[in-house]
Amino acid sequence: MTKFLLSAATLSTLALTALSAPAWADAMRTPSAALSGQAMARIAQPARAEAAAPLMQVADQMGAGSPMGLGHMSVMAGDLELTGAFSRATLPNAPVAGGFLTITNKGTEDDRLIGAESVAAGHMEVHEMAMEGDVMRMRELADGLPIPAGETVTLKPGGFHIMFMDLQQPLVEGETVPITLEFEKAGKVEVSLMIGAPNAKGAHAHGMN
Repeated sequence: MTKFLLSAATLSTLALTALSAPAWADAMRTPSAALSGQAMARIAQPARAEAAAPLMQVADQMGAGSPMGLGHMSVMAGDLELTGAFSRATLPNAPVAGGFLTITNKGTEDDRLIGAESVAAGHMEVHEMAMEGDVMRMRELADGLPIPAGETVTLKPGGFHIMFMDLQQPLVEGETVPITLEFEKAGKVEVSLMIGAPNAKGAHAHGMN
């Protein structure tokens, strides 16, 4: 089980993405180089077949048959309804990011979120964050997150969340990132998280007021 102790003073740095990229990443940005006409022509050519597929999609490319995204859509996994899936934009070289959504169990049996995976992360964990005095404690829920029958569980900044560990590339505002959630009874379901601003509170939020 992974555990972290975070002082209250650290919270503004984390900004609960959960955890935001550290500010030092700004210094690592590299200015874009000027491109010659020939270079521009090469870029305009179709990508080679062997080129790796992008990890994220622009939101307006999501079709009706696509996994859940854009916040206002929902998907069913057995008796579970998943809505409001979103993440937060990160800075370059950020090692982690957070994933959030609302899960409603419309059935008569308890279920449990036991894992997640994504091409955007080396691995993913289900976490809980909670204040204890002036210390923020974050821990991995090794046994998963219970989803009681007839109840709604919200994964949100500062509380339960899905953690992208070993982030493979920055999360860009306005795009989506795919993840696969695994439930003890409902099984696996693919979900797309809408990427909002670094301080977004929800799938439709562009920042905090």
